[in-house]
Amino acid sequence: MSDPACKPALIVVDLQEDFCPPNGSLAVEEGRDVASVVNDLLSVPSFVIRVATKDWHPADHISFASNHAGKQPFVDTVTVVNPHNANETYETRLWPVHCVQGSPGAALIPELHIDKVDRIIEKGQRKEVEMYSAFYDPLTQPRVSDSGLSGVLKEHGVTDVYVVGLAADYCVQSTALDAVKEGFKTYIVEEGTRPVDGKAWADGKQDLQNMGVRLVSLSGPEVERLR
Repeated sequence: MSDPACKPALIVVDLQEDFCPPNGSLAVEEGRDVASVVNDLLSVPSFVIRVATKDWHPADHISFASNHAGKQPFVDTVTVVNPHNANETYETRLWPVHCVQGSPGAALIPELHIDKVDRIIEKGQRKEVEMYSAFYDPLTQPRVSDSGLSGVLKEHGVTDVYVVGLAADYCVQSTALDAVKEGFKTYIVEEGTRPVDGKAWADGKQDLQNMGVRLVSLSGPEVERLR
């Protein structure tokens, strides 16, 4: 590495069976194809910690359309209310049942070199709130779910965070934005992720960069300096 002060971490977001073809209930197109890029990055020796995250929902999770009478996945939304403060709310999209705790769909895909992962963090465990980010849910008054990821990274002296996994326009994006909020220099390696909505992802990249997230290539200098 050219910069000895840089202490990078890799976050592999939700590379789980339910997000991957051919059988995932919420499969992202070409989602399984990112495994080779992710494994390449897992082999980079300069990462001080490599974290994999998992959606780990209870069966009655608020994001499942089937838990709301008359609601359809992908189409309808639901209002999330902070269980500790009814004045704080937000709208979230409804999805098919996915990544239920202990189910085959919640498993990390077998292509992932799990032996090179230092820590697995399970998120989205509170039934009342949605949690795209690997750090915490969007509620702040007060926060409801915090995975402890920020503390783990800071314990390792991490300065830079590289994010890959699924899906680009949801959990990867939210994780990257919260990494910026937590003070980390943050990169999304584009070959290591895929979006649910390709057009929305393409259209939103500049906004992400304006918020401090750097979109980089596997062959770019931001990654090559780690090797």
